[in-house]
Amino acid sequence: MQLNLNKTVKVLLATVVFVSASISSVNAASTTYTEDQFLTNFSGKTKKVISGKLGAPFKKELSVKPAGASGFLGKVGADEKNSKRVNVEMWYYKNLVKYDPKHTYKETEITFVNDKAMNIAFFNNR
Repeated sequence: MQLNLNKTVKVLLATVVFVSASISSVNAASTTYTEDQFLTNFSGKTKKVISGKLGAPFKKELSVKPAGASGFLGKVGADEKNSKRVNVEMWYYKNLVKYDPKHTYKETEITFVNDKAMNIAFFNNR
C-alpha cells in the first residue's frame, strides 16, 4: 500500500510542476507590445531580464566568425591579439510586437552582445 501511495504522490507532484511551468510560459508569451514599448522595455537589458519577462525564445543562434576572416582583418589593420572576445547571440520570438492594432510582426530578433540586448529587429518576411 505504501509503495502505491508514493507513486501516486510522485505522479501528482510531477503533474503539478508540468502544469505550473506550462501556465507560466503561456503567460510570459501572451503579452504583445507596440514597437516603442518593446524597444523601451528591452533595449540594453540582459538575457536574464528578457527571458524572465518573455520566456524562452523559439530559436537561438550564435554568431560565428567566417572562415578566412582573420586574414582579411589583418589586412585592414585589426589586431585580434589585443582585442577582447565578443559573444554575439540572437534570440527569436514569434508574434510578440504589433505594428498596427490588428497585426503583429511574424518574428522579433534580439541580438545580444556580451549578454546585453544591443539590437532589436522586427520581421514579416522570414
